[in-house]
Amino acid sequence: MKRIIPDDISPAERAERLIRTTYHRRLFAPFTKAIAEYGLVRENDRIAVCISGGKDSFLMAKLFQELKRHNKFPFELVFLVMDPGYAPENRRRIEENAERLGIPVTVFGTDILGRAQAAEKYPCYLCARMRRGALYHEAQELGCNKIALGHHFDDVIETILMGMLYGAQVQTMLPRLRSRHFEGMELIRPLYFVRERDIEAWRDANGLSFLRCACRFTERESAGEAGKRKKVKELIRSLAAEDPEVELNIFRSVENVNLSTVISYKDADGVRHRFSDDLPSD
Repeated sequence: MKRIIPDDISPAERAERLIRTTYHRRLFAPFTKAIAEYGLVRENDRIAVCISGGKDSFLMAKLFQELKRHNKFPFELVFLVMDPGYAPENRRRIEENAERLGIPVTVFGTDILGRAQAAEKYPCYLCARMRRGALYHEAQELGCNKIALGHHFDDVIETILMGMLYGAQVQTMLPRLRSRHFEGMELIRPLYFVRERDIEAWRDANGLSFLRCACRFTERESAGEAGKRKKVKELIRSLAAEDPEVELNIFRSVENVNLSTVISYKDADGVRHRFSDDLPSD
């Protein structure tokens, strides 16, 4: 039986009810599965839920609020928004969406966009690195031990193919990382199993409009990594139209790596190991 959401409720309550009903299986279930499978949330954690202004991070914030409602063990949330130098209308849009969705955000400012756009080489990479460092720093100042980012399943499989096609390497986004430069801090990705199409469906069902990246580099479709990611996204979509298992197979390919069948690999210290070091049998 189809559940009907009343029209006379607040946007925040509507978004929450849709997560509990229509989109529970497609959003909340994979969210909690990733948390359980990879140990992303633990007792007494204080997590900075990082909101960029896009659909993914806003959904992640609502899912964390829903998780907190169940409160199976104590943990704390801080909803952190970094303004890297947005135009005033973009910052205002983020704040309005947060208010509409009932998310109590903490906002801090930086000049990261300006510094990245002034760089002659690799501005997107530089921007991403500076953003992460700023988020770690601010989260740590607020007493957090983790930052949560809104990368989803589609980001993961696109990154796998981008690494192979454009970076000559096999790698992926990990669901959990320990910070190298901020002692005691971790990065988690609780949307790891959530599909982008389901995030878009939830957004549209709520009549919401979110920011895309406000940087002038990614506004140009042919620019750098943004253009490559778009091509890879289209490639995956075309392959999946012929075989629906393709997307899951890409994901599983980095779960099922057999080191005895690869020519060489690097360990965590950067040391290269070749197949001939310990020749396998046929």
